[in-house]
Amino acid sequence: MSAPAAPTHPTVALPERQDGWTLPQAYFSSPEIYRLDLDRIWRRGWLFVGHSCELRRAGDYLRVDVDVDSILVIRGDGGRIHAVHNVCRHRGSLLCDDPCGHVSKLVCPYHQWAYGLDGRLLAWRGMQADLRREDFGLLTVPVEEVGGLLFIHIGGEPRPFDAARTCLEPLLAPQGFQRAKVAKRVDYTVNANWKVVWENNRECYHCNINHPQYIRANFDHYNADDTSPEIRDQIAGVVQRSEAKWSADGLAATHTQTGMTLFPDAARGVWFSANRTPLIDGWVSESMDGRQVAPLMGDYRGTDVGTLRMRTLPNFWNHSSCDHGVSTRLLPAGPTTTHIRVWWLVDEKAEEGRDYDLAKLMPFWQLTSEQDWEICERQQKGIGTTAYRPGPYSTFKEYNVEGFVRWYLQSLRNP
Repeated sequence: MSAPAAPTHPTVALPERQDGWTLPQAYFSSPEIYRLDLDRIWRRGWLFVGHSCELRRAGDYLRVDVDVDSILVIRGDGGRIHAVHNVCRHRGSLLCDDPCGHVSKLVCPYHQWAYGLDGRLLAWRGMQADLRREDFGLLTVPVEEVGGLLFIHIGGEPRPFDAARTCLEPLLAPQGFQRAKVAKRVDYTVNANWKVVWENNRECYHCNINHPQYIRANFDHYNADDTSPEIRDQIAGVVQRSEAKWSADGLAATHTQTGMTLFPDAARGVWFSANRTPLIDGWVSESMDGRQVAPLMGDYRGTDVGTLRMRTLPNFWNHSSCDHGVSTRLLPAGPTTTHIRVWWLVDEKAEEGRDYDLAKLMPFWQLTSEQDWEICERQQKGIGTTAYRPGPYSTFKEYNVEGFVRWYLQSLRNP
């Protein structure tokens, strides 16, 4: 049985927002707008939940909580991955408490109703004979896999996934996430609205001061207002050399300019994006010194492949180098709280202590991420004061923040 459609709510008054300016305070703190966010964005979009390499055997599962909704993503018999609501059809008990694990079947701890890995009801001791077992399977959730990344859709009829697959699959293929393993997961609770976290992600205005590691490896903190002729020449040289090296391996630089790649495009309703970007000369990995810190991943035959970058709204981004990938997932947990998980992935055959050292693999993105979480919490505190007033975005540096806000408001106003 499929999941129900997203609930509807009485009309919520949405404060007016001036184009090119930040959102009014209520968008970051109002419980009513937060519930509208859940219904019109989180329960209508494709949500990144994890990696297929985390579900190697039949019975391996991930639990994903989207506010009050609890979902199990589980590999079934025959290798197919299923997603079901983590709610028994008898009296509503949660089936699994752990964030991940392995089961041979799903058994409710309350009255022992038992379900198959695909959600079919297998046993319900003590129930009367005039009920039909097939009417009481777990509520199912659409699930899609692309390039080793797993996405679910938890509310009603899902939007088509084909366009996202067409965009992401060719860029993902060389990275080999299906043949990866998780080297480390770190969970964070960030005391900020999920939109504050996304706004931070969509600009590098803050990078020069706040991300000293990141700017040593990347060019995208430069924009039209501060890119010197010397920097333009550096970028052109790196792009030219990269294209000459990469073409033999079927790779290409798809973002070759200063600044961040344009995303999202609210006018076209685009919620996914990916690109390959050259690193600064001398850097082959987003590590602290730019050196390779793990064996090559996927189909890469050399270290000079730049970075593969992906992002999908409302809850995922990834930066991947020749030797490792770093995925970030957001989940809403209240008007001013966001749960965040960060994964570090390496080749499936790599062994810790022999092929990689977490002390070298993790710091670049661990530091960059935690610097951002601190920024977001400080901003949320300021937004919550009586002194907060919307301010103007920089057209040079915050064009993607404006794009994100347009996408958000367009989604929110679509009943």
